[in-house]
Amino acid sequence: MLLMSLYCMIEALAALVSWADEWQLSVSVNKCGVLCIGKHRTFEQFSINNTALPIVTSYLDLGITITSDLSPSSHIDRIVSKAHKRANLIHPCFVSRNADLLVRAFVTYVCPLLEYRIEFA
Repeated sequence: MLLMSLYCMIEALAALVSWADEWQLSVSVNKCGVLCIGKHRTFEQFSINNTALPIVTSYLDLGITITSDLSPSSHIDRIVSKAHKRANLIHPCFVSRNADLLVRAFVTYVCPLLEYRIEFA
């Protein structure tokens, strides 16, 4: 079963390269990596255009951090860190200490970071 999925992955990469060549596109290999999801790790070396793809433990795709154990903690940590930095930038930027103004700035600049790409169960 594992050999079959490795073979399918190699075939899929070959089809990707073939499609890109046909349409005269280049595959950005430096933006590619191999992410093994689950407990099984592959020791097979995948490559595109004779360039080896690195094996990674997490990957950022469309702004979402995906880890090998599918844990959302690293994604949440990254978003919270970004929101915290932005919140800390708001305070010294405003001369006025009007609470309503500071709340409006927080809601405008920080809350969208925390609310974007949130999945409610």
